[in-house]
Amino acid sequence: MPAILEVNYFNSFWLKKVVDCTAEIDVSVANSGGPIAIDADNNPLFGRPVFPGIFPLTGGGGGFPVFPQYASTNTNTGAAGSFKPMDRLDWQVEEARIRGGYNNTSTSLGIKAYLVEEEPQATIRFNTLIYSGIFNSRTGINNTNQFPIGQDITKSVDPINDSIQKIYAEDTNLIIFQERKVSRALIDKDAIYSAEGGGSVTASNIVIGQVIAYAGEFGISKNPESFAVYGYRKYFTDRDRNAVLRLSNDGITEISNTGMIDFFRDRFTTLDQNPNNPETIGKLIGGWDNYTKQYFLSIQPFPAVDENGNYKYYTLAFDETVLGWPTFYSFKPGHMMSLAGNFFSVGSLDGGATDTNPQANLYQHYVETTPQNRNTFYGTYNKSSIEFIFNLEPSISKVFKTIEYEGSNGWQVDSLISDYTGYDLLPAPIVPPWQISRDTASTLTTNIGTAPQISSWTEGEYIENGVRYYAGFNRKENKYYANLINTSEPAQGEINWGDKMTGIKGYIATVKMTNDDTTFVGGVKELFSASSVTVRSS
Repeated sequence: MPAILEVNYFNSFWLKKVVDCTAEIDVSVANSGGPIAIDADNNPLFGRPVFPGIFPLTGGGGGFPVFPQYASTNTNTGAAGSFKPMDRLDWQVEEARIRGGYNNTSTSLGIKAYLVEEEPQATIRFNTLIYSGIFNSRTGINNTNQFPIGQDITKSVDPINDSIQKIYAEDTNLIIFQERKVSRALIDKDAIYSAEGGGSVTASNIVIGQVIAYAGEFGISKNPESFAVYGYRKYFTDRDRNAVLRLSNDGITEISNTGMIDFFRDRFTTLDQNPNNPETIGKLIGGWDNYTKQYFLSIQPFPAVDENGNYKYYTLAFDETVLGWPTFYSFKPGHMMSLAGNFFSVGSLDGGATDTNPQANLYQHYVETTPQNRNTFYGTYNKSSIEFIFNLEPSISKVFKTIEYEGSNGWQVDSLISDYTGYDLLPAPIVPPWQISRDTASTLTTNIGTAPQISSWTEGEYIENGVRYYAGFNRKENKYYANLINTSEPAQGEINWGDKMTGIKGYIATVKMTNDDTTFVGGVKELFSASSVTVRSS
């Protein structure tokens, strides 16, 4: 298409075609006069300025000019009606000199692809790597937009391991994460093997050398967002195998086996609502915390809320010093990263959060404020809780009479439950002592005893007749203790029950303790040890 540019001095221009499409636009509002223009959404722009760089042509009914990229087969009289552009073309004009000044520095083409392929014919090779020409910032050589088909610039891995999800460059190796396999490729070198099976590495002009697979049938599935790296350790997940993995100098290690096999198996298998629909796939977001030296993993199923409207997610951390998963966290990140020894995250924007929502902002962890803000993430405070088991002499039936702990004030007991001893088929309505019906329809019963909530030392304090009492924990010599009152249902033949009986009967007991709602909220709550006074039952 010819175009005439009037300039006052010598200059040169680039004229580039950007878009080639056809569309039909219904002009439903009468034009008040002037040239017709259309925005990117094909909406008529009445009364708006013409786009810069658009050159009007003559034509159009009523003497209104139309533009080359909106050249119409119909005349337009300014009235409402149909406006049909043919071959709508967007053109861009760029000056060859900075600011268009006389003898100013010329601009290069830059890192751009100018070719517009009228009928693109592409083949997606999901298991293949391709590399371009070199980029040298010192000499100004930039061939990153060159992919000469006459050269061997591709490297393929075994397609049986499905698509490549992530690549990571480490020293002179390129680590390739497929859905079902992890491999490393040599960069600018190759390996030569002898007849005896020995190998040596030699320099080569091959950009991507031999691909060597790591031992183990593990990959990264379709969750490259779970990848995090620290030093020579790489962390990622394999959702298809219900595994959380660490890649280090000793190969791949399944760190989800450290006491969390059941947890990850149950969560990963229900992560997706519909794995065949990308819009309904859950996420496994990973990140490395340089502050505590832990790998963070956030399991975020789809849909984001359960049937009761509550958000369901699990954020936990792996600690190399204990080789385990020490804690869960109450925040739901959309992204996590470390910088200069600090840990940052951006909250997940589920639930229609906006830019004014604290979750949408960059959040720095481990920053103390006044008043203290512990357990507060993205402006939301959550209480800490811990669950543990009293299992001293687990083969002997006993009565747990008290619970004691050493630590800070502000801890309460939410529940203390004795162990399950199996199910018995019993004729209704006989219920043996110490048993509560678990399924009244089938008369299945189980041994279970439950204590009521034991209040913290602060919340359990009350005064009666001028004397101070404590309904929950009492304190002596900076140690907190409380009696356990049984709340099991009375069994046939019992004389005393309920608050007339002290202790919970069983072999072991599971205890859940949490922070209270009033004692130094947002402050430090330490818990060093917990114990129970027990007696053998007859």
